Amino acid sequence: MFEAVEELIGEHADLERQLADPDVHADQGRARAMSKRYAELTPVVAVYQEWRGCRDDIATARELAAEDPEFAGEVKELEAHAEELTERLRLLLVPRDPADDKDVILEIKAGAGGDESALFAGDLLRMYLRYAERTGWRTEIIDATESELGGYKDVQVAVKARGRTEPGQGVWARLKFEGGVHRVQRVPATESAGRIHTSAAGVLVTPEAEEVEVEVNPADLRIDVYRSSGPGGQSVNTTDSAVRITHLPTGVVASCQNEKSQLQNKEQALRILRSRLLAAAREEAEREASDARRSQVRTGDRSEKIRTYNFPENRISDHRVGFKAYNLDQVLDGEIDAVIQACVDADSAARLAEDR
Repeated sequence: MFEAVEELIGEHADLERQLADPDVHADQGRARAMSKRYAELTPVVAVYQEWRGCRDDIATARELAAEDPEFAGEVKELEAHAEELTERLRLLLVPRDPADDKDVILEIKAGAGGDESALFAGDLLRMYLRYAERTGWRTEIIDATESELGGYKDVQVAVKARGRTEPGQGVWARLKFEGGVHRVQRVPATESAGRIHTSAAGVLVTPEAEEVEVEVNPADLRIDVYRSSGPGGQSVNTTDSAVRITHLPTGVVASCQNEKSQLQNKEQALRILRSRLLAAAREEAEREASDARRSQVRTGDRSEKIRTYNFPENRISDHRVGFKAYNLDQVLDGEIDAVIQACVDADSAARLAEDR
């Protein structure tokens, strides 16, 4: 393991020298790629240097302990710290998802439960918007179909970081485990008898694709236009401004009706389509690379029930990693870092076990 670190330290030093050269920054694409790699390696170098310092301190403490037994306790403490640093270093060396620093398109769709499911989809949307606000990310509603009671039958939102993010703190890195079926147990606003109902909403999270990453041949697209529908608005049911795009080779479909112009809706639908095509390609590659790891924490299967929100008990449970907490009110207000971190930790553990 430490032989690999020595190579990374050399790479880190080489990148530092190159980034100090003004000529490198004449090519912005190259400079960005180098800066990203430098940022990825910096934590590895820092922990390794701390580990080496700790090993030197252990050697010194052992020499002192040979003369004075009181230093024996310090040796044990330093050895324990060295073990912690070794584990941290091992985790840092686990191969990372190359898309971790990407922005995402997050989709929420009402499922079983009718109006109550649509209301719950609205609650999930607010949860993610509040989380993004707390984290300092920007959000943009791309398309939405509202329900009569104020929830959402379907909504797509772009979530974007502001500037460069630390390794492991990108939008995709934090939100990629949110995909799946989210189940709610509560007394619906539509229920007069006070009975607890169970309904669900599906969440899909995909890394937002750049045009250069997904080549879409216009000849492979079928574009249909139709009249938008919804609870109201000047352009609703008056013009054929809504757009549905079907990618014929794969059958992937994306639609948008939020904008007033057909051209704007077409651009937004293409944006969603590219991200869905990228996600499909990633999932296929991951299936081929490691079915075992994907079984630990799934990232985008909307058929899988991943989480339950139980209102009577104020409880949230993530069924993939065994996470449970009794602060549902705070979670729905955007405080979801703890449950996200539980999924991240489980995925890191699975990657580490696979690497061994």
